[in-house]
Amino acid sequence: MMLAIPDVLDAAEVARVRAIIDAAEWIDGNATSGGQSALAKNNLQLPETSTAARAAGEIVLDALARSALFVAAGLPLRVYPPLFNRYGIGQAFDTHVDSAVRIRRGSDFRIRTDLSATLFLADPGDYAGGELIVDGRPGIKLPAGHMILYPASTLHRVEPVTSGERVASFFWIQSMVKHASDRSMLFELDTAIQALAVHRGHGDGEIVRLTNVYHNLLRRCAEI
Repeated sequence: MMLAIPDVLDAAEVARVRAIIDAAEWIDGNATSGGQSALAKNNLQLPETSTAARAAGEIVLDALARSALFVAAGLPLRVYPPLFNRYGIGQAFDTHVDSAVRIRRGSDFRIRTDLSATLFLADPGDYAGGELIVDGRPGIKLPAGHMILYPASTLHRVEPVTSGERVASFFWIQSMVKHASDRSMLFELDTAIQALAVHRGHGDGEIVRLTNVYHNLLRRCAEI
């Protein structure tokens, strides 16, 4: 499942994040790459343990926690602390796959990467090129503050930037529900329940029964 999640950050939060990261020192993006990615990657990145990355990452994590759509779709157990990258003219990230397990350097924090996320921090009109291509689907280029959530198991790439600058946050999610098909089923059921509740109310007897089914399925599928 690939899902665009609008307005994870509002305009004021985007401005706060950009003020923090734009003033920071950036390094070669390959500082956090594995061997395969290093051959494909040409961009800049904030050092993941830098004060700026931590401060901006806290804003992103707070926003994710209040995004009902993100929680419903990802059923997050752990979120890797957000990272930040930028692509100038001619920079790109060729086709690659994300590591199955991501370990935060200098700590015992590690996650299984079930889902990948890109949170856009520059509007599409600010740069040309730079589309995210996932499994050969049409390129993705969302407004600042919007996020794309997609399976970490997919092959994906960032097209070369031809003008302006592409700025984004990226991170990975370990879901409580390991299997993508189970997550998709639960998300569809949850979405249907919420849509019905708009018309019939959450106290409606049938809505309550369906909600019970949802939570019993989640109990069966969740690994915590």
